[in-house]
Amino acid sequence: MPISSLPSSALRPFVLLASVAIVLYLLFWLQPVLIPVAVAVLLTFVLGPIVTFLHRHRVPRVVAVAVVVAAAFSLIAGTGWVVARQVNSLVDSFPRYEHNLRNRIAELQSGEAGFITKVRNAMRRITRQIEETKPAPASPDAAAETPTPVTVVPGTGAGEIATAWSTYGRFVEPVGGLALALVLVVFMLIGREDLRDRVISLVGSGRLTVTTKALDEAGERISRYLLMQLVVNGSYGAAVAVGLYFIGLPYALTWGFFAAVLRYIPYLGAWLAAMLPLGLSLLVAETWSVPLQIAGLFLALEFVSNMIIEPRLYGRGVGVSETATLVMVAFWTFLWGPMGLLLATPLTVCLVVLGKYVPFLKFFDTLLGVQPALEHHVRFYQRLLARDQDEASEIAAAHLEAGSLEDTYDRVLIPALVSAKRDRDADGLDEDDRRFVVDAAREIAEELAGLRAAAAAKVARKSAAPAVKRAAASARVKVLGCPARDEADEVGLRMLDGLLDADQVDLTITTTALLAAEVVALVEEQRPGLLCIGALPPGGAAHVRLLCTRLRARFPELKILVGRWGLEHPDDKTRDSLIAAGAYLVATTLGETRDHVATLAQMDAPAPESPPAAERAAPEPQVAAA
Repeated sequence: MPISSLPSSALRPFVLLASVAIVLYLLFWLQPVLIPVAVAVLLTFVLGPIVTFLHRHRVPRVVAVAVVVAAAFSLIAGTGWVVARQVNSLVDSFPRYEHNLRNRIAELQSGEAGFITKVRNAMRRITRQIEETKPAPASPDAAAETPTPVTVVPGTGAGEIATAWSTYGRFVEPVGGLALALVLVVFMLIGREDLRDRVISLVGSGRLTVTTKALDEAGERISRYLLMQLVVNGSYGAAVAVGLYFIGLPYALTWGFFAAVLRYIPYLGAWLAAMLPLGLSLLVAETWSVPLQIAGLFLALEFVSNMIIEPRLYGRGVGVSETATLVMVAFWTFLWGPMGLLLATPLTVCLVVLGKYVPFLKFFDTLLGVQPALEHHVRFYQRLLARDQDEASEIAAAHLEAGSLEDTYDRVLIPALVSAKRDRDADGLDEDDRRFVVDAAREIAEELAGLRAAAAAKVARKSAAPAVKRAAASARVKVLGCPARDEADEVGLRMLDGLLDADQVDLTITTTALLAAEVVALVEEQRPGLLCIGALPPGGAAHVRLLCTRLRARFPELKILVGRWGLEHPDDKTRDSLIAAGAYLVATTLGETRDHVATLAQMDAPAPESPPAAERAAPEPQVAAA
């Protein structure tokens, strides 16, 4: 079958895969250009607010850019020069500490039970076994046939140029990238507004609102993240340097610098930075107390930074989930090496912002963002479809902790029941799965009602207010609940029962097996003050209209309340058709239904009987005036 005759839907996965492969190849192949551009963009985000501040205080933009860029790169170059000198001095001083290293090794391998001794003996046994299985050496005739190696003598001219390039050429690319980044930063800071206008013009003036929001949010997120990370990591490095100085470790400034730089690596950088001073302490320290103090210093700083400082400064972070951060760090490191470690989080933030505002890049926001990928009711229904009632109950309980019981019913449980009915009508859900969803929703609703009752009782015990005496059963208004068609409607009525005040309302729920005539007979027998019909969509509207018509013809004074819970887009047409059939009120949420029932119950509540004459309180005795 020729490719041209394939449908476009069949070719779409291959086109998408080829596009991703091309993009990844270009990102890897163009890294000598893309890395300086990315660094320049990030430095523009960091230095831009400072330039804007100076410019608003009547400093010419060119002068402000020159001062800020010169100060920033001078600080970077000065710090690098100091650290390079200390590293060189550290390398020269290694021979002085060899005896301490030999002492540490001797302590570890002392005795037959030493760790290094055990490892060395195990390696000797393995080497002996490998030598025993080696093949016999080749014969002299075979050795005579071995070709004589040819020695190539390097020439002059082009060979010397190649040798020089192989020696010094690896330094040309970083220096050139740094120079390109410096030039780009200067021009981006000078023409910042012009670049913004060009991006808006490229996207299109018709999407001006979306583009402006995307640029502002990206700039705010990245600038805040880089600034806060600079403050946190700089403070962390300074604290490490001061702590190591008082501990007595040489070259404390160098280890503080490496701690600040390596901490840009999420979750692992601090512990990589701790390895360097710990290794040096094994060389210079006479005892084990110095390494233990250094380990305690890093543990204390990590605890303070992660538990106190970062939550206050970062807040909710930069909008990227922790798992996505680690994955993207690995991805950018694979593509761009060490620079990918520093650029991973800012670049990921840009992708998340693009996914939020650009429709065809929505998958970036879904995969990398911190917002939940599924809404609560979808997660709840998905776990019920998987027959995982425990996790579904945890989802509902978590929603209850953040909100109210009626909100949890209306936003989590009712939509799940509606989805089950819709899937059953579309033959996407068999009867066993549907029954499991309904039964599990009923049990979880009862569990949530119990949790709320327990919380209310706990609050009442702590309160100093006196307990209110329960009203007599005869003073409560009788309400008859009638499910329109199936068990899901009955579960909805039971949720409503958990929301009603039992001191005011006595709700009786019928079964789903009653016909319309049997419901009329039941109303004739019980004479309720209010009839509530529960009907979850889809379907059930025709049966509700028939039942309302018959009840209204037989009982003109009966108040009929219809609960069409779970309608995604309730309209006036649905309400008007039900009210025309005889309904008194139509509610679309359980909270609304609860309020209507409470109001109608207060209107129809019987007046309290007058107490007998003997039980009436006698008038208080009057005290005569002196």
